[in-house]
Amino acid sequence: MTALPRMLIVSFSPIRSDPRVLKQVGLFSGKYHLITCGYGAAPDGVDEHFALTPDAVGWPSDKIGLLGRRYKRAYGQIPAVQQARKLLTGVPLDVVLANDLNTLPLALELEPKYGVHSDLHEFAPKEKEADLKWRLFVAPYMRWLCRTYLPRARSITTVAPRIAAQYTKDYGVAAQVVTNAAPFTEGTPQPVGETIKLIHNGAGQRYRKLENLIEAMRSAPPGVELDIFVMPNEPDYIAELKQTAADVPSVKFRDPVPYTELVETSRHYDVSLVFLPPTTFNLENSLPNKFFEAVQARLGVIVGPSPSMVEIVKQYGFGTVTPDFSPDALAATIQSLDRGQIMEWKRAADRAAEPLAAESQLKIWEAAIRALLPAAESAAS
Repeated sequence: MTALPRMLIVSFSPIRSDPRVLKQVGLFSGKYHLITCGYGAAPDGVDEHFALTPDAVGWPSDKIGLLGRRYKRAYGQIPAVQQARKLLTGVPLDVVLANDLNTLPLALELEPKYGVHSDLHEFAPKEKEADLKWRLFVAPYMRWLCRTYLPRARSITTVAPRIAAQYTKDYGVAAQVVTNAAPFTEGTPQPVGETIKLIHNGAGQRYRKLENLIEAMRSAPPGVELDIFVMPNEPDYIAELKQTAADVPSVKFRDPVPYTELVETSRHYDVSLVFLPPTTFNLENSLPNKFFEAVQARLGVIVGPSPSMVEIVKQYGFGTVTPDFSPDALAATIQSLDRGQIMEWKRAADRAAEPLAAESQLKIWEAAIRALLPAAESAAS
């Protein structure tokens, strides 16, 4: 029997809780000799796993290297890079799927036999552009990474059309789009009860301005409630949000649930608030996980005028778009909610669940990796 091609998926993230990387693992498990490298325990379905320790951060902290624009040195000093080098050097590899820009130089350095596919989860040069220090000292380094290493990747994917277009415009590389779509889940739209139940889930980061959701709920009519499931990315900010919501009884904070339980948890709600003010380029152009999870849960959505989301909402009809990103605009939309309209959105989400599911998106990764391999090895996989 011909041995399966040896594939490494590398991500400076805890893979077991990283939705996008878990989809890659599920897709390639059993089709390749699958190796992973990331924080924490091995994800299910892999043949080998190289664990990074929690203290091995994946971002540059070499101030001399960054300030002096000695970027190769700055990259080499990243603890996760140093640790991954020790773990992976000498491991025979046919292909590498490198997640996010910060793993790409490492992946190329490992010299897999048939090359590297780069999956870019955001537009990296503007990832934390809301932070002045980051813009001044880290953004030039990220642009250097793009200029230097993206042309060396055999193929590239990213998460949304406008982000792909920006990579092409700025760095001359072609990027296909693999959205953060959730896997297809069987289900039927649930009736709207006496209480209209709204949900927001996501990262607890200040630049996302989650306080807008709370302010909008201050004027919500009786019988409309919002549950917020938020990851404790910035604990001080989450504490502030909870204090802000203390006098808004229609808002409740819930403990975050694992990615694998989000769709099932969301089924108990009616409308998902996917309201992300464009404080950064990536937020402005995002197609976030929660947007697609709402579809699989057969919910309606309320989105701000984020162009990529607006296009899909208008195409499939499973929600509405606020006129702008102000709390007042969101409040007015919440005040106008109608149970009959929400049921129409839920039925539209049901019709959209299959075409917007992850399965169609995963074929793009599958084809990209297969294209790296010679015909004989590709057939073996």
